[in-house]
Amino acid sequence: MHMFTDYAEWEHLRTLGIEDWIRRQKAEGRIRNIGFSYHGDTEMFLRILNAYDWDFCQIQYNYMDEHTQAGKKGLQAAAEKGIPVIIMEPLRGGKLVNLPDKAKEILASDSKGYTPAELGLRWLWNQPEVTCVLSGMNSEDMINENIRIASEAEPGHFTEEDRKIVEQIKQVIREREKVGCTGCRYCMPCPKGVDIPGNFYYYNLMYMEKKSSARFGFVQNVGLRREPGFASQCIGCGKCEKHCPQHINIREKLKEADHNLRPLLYKIGIHLVRKIMIHENINQRFSG
Repeated sequence: MHMFTDYAEWEHLRTLGIEDWIRRQKAEGRIRNIGFSYHGDTEMFLRILNAYDWDFCQIQYNYMDEHTQAGKKGLQAAAEKGIPVIIMEPLRGGKLVNLPDKAKEILASDSKGYTPAELGLRWLWNQPEVTCVLSGMNSEDMINENIRIASEAEPGHFTEEDRKIVEQIKQVIREREKVGCTGCRYCMPCPKGVDIPGNFYYYNLMYMEKKSSARFGFVQNVGLRREPGFASQCIGCGKCEKHCPQHINIREKLKEADHNLRPLLYKIGIHLVRKIMIHENINQRFSG
């Protein structure tokens, strides 16, 4: 069962007869194991965890989210009950791979030579309560790296120096991150076409790297596509916030992001370029 955020959601399913349905599906061999993924707070996670004889659970967990959502307390509670724990967002949507320059320098100073991804994955595998880590991979090199790390990293292998490096990197990220968006896209699609993750990605990038390069990327990938995804298109319906696992005040943060990503000169420039693009498209259509 996907994306519980509140105990009331489980209670509602119980009133609909979910427990009898699960028993029938298991008896008929359609379901072997039943579990849930979770994006609420720790208290609600513990209530759901204790409300049913689960076969497994899935939580967002990484070194930036150690004490948010289900958190370490939830991880340990599940392990104490003998319930396997699957980890999602182990590298926080890639944010723990694409570290700020200052954080990269901290990591490079360590003689072990860990990559940002390796540090994040080893932090997880160091904990005996972690059963399985769901790490997104889009190349053979990434697959090989993840296999190697999972093979080498035993619980308890992390040193005190490793923990200090993690804490230093966390501090750097907290100082720069403006929105805690992981890019999961549960908020999408927006009924008005706002590219919510795109706006937040480039807003965060402004403070992780150079403002000019982040704004250029925003203009190219959000502003100049066929259907733009500007935050100014938001009508404040709040649909996105109901689905956000991070409980971000999306409507307010979109205004903030737009103000920073599109100062007046950028707004004028994007408007002019879009007019030229539309004009050229019309000419091509008629000439064709």
